[in-house]
Amino acid sequence: MQEKIKGILEVLDKHYPNVKVALNYTNPLELLIATILSAQCTDERVNQVTAYLFKKYQTAKDYAEADLKTLEEDIKPTGFYKNKAKHIKACCQTLLEKYNGEVPPDLEKLTNLPGVGRKTANVVLGNAFNIPGIVVDTHVRRLAKRLGLTKQRDPLKIEQDLMAIIPREKWTKFSLQLTWHGRTICKSRQPKCDVCPLTTWCDEFQKLKK
Repeated sequence: MQEKIKGILEVLDKHYPNVKVALNYTNPLELLIATILSAQCTDERVNQVTAYLFKKYQTAKDYAEADLKTLEEDIKPTGFYKNKAKHIKACCQTLLEKYNGEVPPDLEKLTNLPGVGRKTANVVLGNAFNIPGIVVDTHVRRLAKRLGLTKQRDPLKIEQDLMAIIPREKWTKFSLQLTWHGRTICKSRQPKCDVCPLTTWCDEFQKLKK
């Protein structure tokens, strides 16, 4: 497995050397809000909405004190806007009450905020604070299984499996690299195996060859 991991990481570093999160943000709070909005929504759509949103709401206090109906309207294009608005408002109220309106750089504290799961917390930690974390989105989940890095379906178990085999300092970058590879090459329905640089290390591809 060590040789396989080394091979995968070398290929990913070659093809995605400077990969970054696709959400636009300038501080941890903006990334937290953008990540909450990105559930069941494209990053492009979120970036369109946050271009306006981040000018209107600049602090946790702004969101905490926002009229819920107005906030719903402001984020409506991202879908599931009633739930998202409720979570954002409650999340920012908690940030005000417990952390002086600042986003805490701590996994447990983040996952205790309303509407924030491990995926969102790890996005924020890895990209806003440079604290390594494995982000298990739909692409990471799919690719980890196809590559044979996990047999699990549960995101938490997939995260644990990947944490055990990927060097800690690579966690954030590895997650981003898999996400970009999943978006561009290893798609859900029609993976482009003919141009994929990872076929040597891919269990799914090796099965198809037999």
